[in-house]
Amino acid sequence: LKNEDFYLFDPIPNFIFTRDIAVAVNDHVVVTKAAKIARARENFLTRLIFWSHPDFAYLKAEGKLINLNHLEEFPPSRRGEQVSIEGGDMMILNENYLLIGCSERSTSHAIHSLRDVLFEKGVIKNVVQVNIPNDRSYMHIDTIFTQINNHHMVAYKPIVVDGMSSNVEVHRANGTSVFYGSVRDFVKNEINPKMEFILSGNGESPWQEREQWTDGCNLVALRPGVAFTYDRNPKTAEAFREHGYDIVHGRTLLDDFRSGRRSPDDLQNTIINLPSNELSRARGGSHCMTCPVLRE
Repeated sequence: LKNEDFYLFDPIPNFIFTRDIAVAVNDHVVVTKAAKIARARENFLTRLIFWSHPDFAYLKAEGKLINLNHLEEFPPSRRGEQVSIEGGDMMILNENYLLIGCSERSTSHAIHSLRDVLFEKGVIKNVVQVNIPNDRSYMHIDTIFTQINNHHMVAYKPIVVDGMSSNVEVHRANGTSVFYGSVRDFVKNEINPKMEFILSGNGESPWQEREQWTDGCNLVALRPGVAFTYDRNPKTAEAFREHGYDIVHGRTLLDDFRSGRRSPDDLQNTIINLPSNELSRARGGSHCMTCPVLRE
């Protein structure tokens, strides 16, 4: 174009954070609805992909697409509370438990509406509402904890362990509910009593606050015990080493693969660092930049 300031379409930089656009819940896919108008085009394009691409035709044919943007199925509450859930607030711990954060971006009304649909369809046995502070620092629950394997989570201590301004509601398909004072208490009682929490900033101030802000809790596991994170959280890396993990930069690991010094098949208990000078400014980490669409 002759005029470099002319755009056919405004850019969609948030689209790199594909975690937020859709979530696979067992054999169903939930197409989410963003809280901010700036992300409305992402929701539209996501619906276009899932409803038009032949790879996802079976989901539509079998009634396994749940669209939070459908106003008749997911209307506002009588008090006018909007339906919004972003994928960073949805986390599958196992085939029986779906966690949904009630946060700056996801509303309690939306969680209850989705819960009812999931139970009616028999998709999941437990929907867990994780109430966290309504603050941009904790935009989604994956900014304060993510699971690395069956016995390790990386977590922001004040909220996840200490329960600061937070609590957990477990809603069961049989109509009963259980309440916990923190994510830690919920996990220890319902998921794994031996779960260990690797703490952002090694649980020390001011590092835990700084490294939570730079996505020290936002990791994505490639397999149990092997995960991606940013290369700017040294105290969190120290905590991983204390729990037996190897910390390696992505470039170094690729060189080792090419030279034969390491094999991807043999990689265990490894945290892979990614360059992050600009990415970390966008308020999203490696977990935010992935969108699994199939679960076994």
